[in-house]
Amino acid sequence: MTAPAEQRVRHRRKVTRRRAVIAGASALGITGAAIVTTTMLSTAGAASTWPTAKGSQAVTGTIKVSGTYDGGYKKFYGSGALGGDSQDEGQDPVFQLADGAVLKNVIIGTPAADGVHCLGSCTLQNVWWLDVGEDAATFKGKSASSVYTVYGGGAKNASDKVLQFNGAGKLVVSKFQVANSGKLVRSCGNCSTQYKRTVIINDVDVTAPMNSIVGINTNYGDTAALRKVRIHGDSAKKIKTCVRFKGNNTGAEPTQLGVGPDATSCRFTASDITYQ
Repeated sequence: MTAPAEQRVRHRRKVTRRRAVIAGASALGITGAAIVTTTMLSTAGAASTWPTAKGSQAVTGTIKVSGTYDGGYKKFYGSGALGGDSQDEGQDPVFQLADGAVLKNVIIGTPAADGVHCLGSCTLQNVWWLDVGEDAATFKGKSASSVYTVYGGGAKNASDKVLQFNGAGKLVVSKFQVANSGKLVRSCGNCSTQYKRTVIINDVDVTAPMNSIVGINTNYGDTAALRKVRIHGDSAKKIKTCVRFKGNNTGAEPTQLGVGPDATSCRFTASDITYQ
């Protein structure tokens, strides 16, 4: 759904040990399918090299994934019906993941349409967005037990949201990097059906300009935990960490209630955020 006008950040579009992991994940409440070992993934870091595409593929109709889809670092971009380059709501995605599906080693180029849709629990492993379209990924599961895991990868140039959390359950974002975008994660502020949502952001790099890291709806019981978040290029500390909203199910603009940790909904301390 559309974010509040005053919250949007518009940018010029560009064409262009296992045990340690499990222990750290458990400390944040990440279990089961949400744990992916580091041997499978690249590390986060603003200075990390983004992958070089090994070929490219035009996508004229949504690729539907069940099971595991390994893109082999090929670049996929929208064409035909998916070839628009706008922020219009309701666009189709390049990839649609069934409940339990895994999408890995994929580069999404431009046009990117509406990126990736997860219809239930899913894992996005080393997925890279070069130029985010409407959103990079949207999570739409209806079960409170749904777990959406974004591990490795990164996104650039999102005019508004990168990860749009419309459904129910838990979203875990780790080893990820984001730059020149609006919001890293937004719990839907005005979806017609609302849920309690849990967001965990751990070991990520955020590079200015950005509007905010995460936005949640406290009136629906949302929570967000931030750990080991590194912010780059923001010496003035303008990037908002965790923004609390009063959401609704009427389509109206949500009301901003506050910013920063409050020990209840936005769960982190100053030491969890570093500026580099």
